[in-house]
This record gives sequence, structure tokens and C-alpha cells, in this order.
Amino acid sequence: MHCWDVSAENFLSGNSWTNGIIYGRLNWSSKEVKTYKCDILMPLEILLINGPNLNMLGVRQPEVYGRSSLKDLRILCEREAGLLGLSIDFRQSNAEGDLVSWIQGARGSADGIMLNAGALTHSSIALLDALASAEVPAVEIHMSNIHRREEFREKSYVSLCAAGMVCGLGSYSYVLGLRAIHSILISRQ
Repeated sequence: MHCWDVSAENFLSGNSWTNGIIYGRLNWSSKEVKTYKCDILMPLEILLINGPNLNMLGVRQPEVYGRSSLKDLRILCEREAGLLGLSIDFRQSNAEGDLVSWIQGARGSADGIMLNAGALTHSSIALLDALASAEVPAVEIHMSNIHRREEFREKSYVSLCAAGMVCGLGSYSYVLGLRAIHSILISRQ
């Protein structure tokens, strides 16, 4: 038996949904209480984390990172996620501990992670350990091409746990990152 929330019918489009179960009365006007098992669809949840200094996008080194602000980037990601049928939780912090806590919290609550760890990419074993323990697929993203910059930026601890990396395409790295995590998650269903 399949039950659909008519009010959400227009929202439930695309193929990026996981199956869940709800229980309830199908006929709320009836005085008789019957419980039915109903399949429901829930959007795939992506935790999108931005690390240190990404709050300065549009101001800090626009020749490297472009002129788009973090707010512009969030709007772009929300638009793309909507087209893919994904739900995103978009976050930014300059504190390594926040990123670690968010990644740990993704275990059991998010279907996938997109991570631009900023400079922590190249130094944080704590992020590597958090990604390993989260047990959800992750895609690493960078606006600049980290392989064409300073030598110390070529090493990525995040890559050791990430399913893949998108870098060097400015804001479009995020669009391609969303498409990549979508593809990874759909292939696992």
C-alpha cells in the first residue's frame, strides 16, 4: 500500500528520494481508528560544510575565489539541490571543532556530505578521522585548483576519505559537487 501526502505532491518530484515508513489513519474524518503502514518518500539530505575563511568569499582574493559571496554560493547550491531533488543543510564555520562535530553528527542523519574544508584540508587529521567515522559518502570541493597553487596545498587529508573531489571551477565546483554526490547516492539505492 502506498500513501501520498497530496499537499506535498508537487514537491515530490525527481528520483532523489529514500523510502521511509509512516503509520497513521488514512481517513481522518472517520471515528474508527485504523493504523496503516504507508510508504513515504523523503529527500536525500546533504550536509554541505564550508570551512575557515569561506565567510570572506567575494572579498578575500577575488582573483582566486571569484566575486561571489557565501550567500550567493548558498543560493546557487539551494537552486541546484532543488533541481536534483536534494535537501541541503548549508553551514560555515571558522572553527575546526565545529566542522568535526557537524561531520560526526551526519552519521545517521545525512545521506551525504559535501565539504570545502578550506585550509583545514591540508592540515586536519581530525577532519579525516571524523569523515572516516561518519560512514556516509563525501565529496570534497574547492573553488580554486589546489594542485596549481602552493605546494603545501596539494596535500589533502580530506581526499583520503572522500569519494571524489571537484576543484578549480569557482562556484561551479559546488554545482558539480552536488551532481556528483547525487549520482553516488542514486547508484547506491
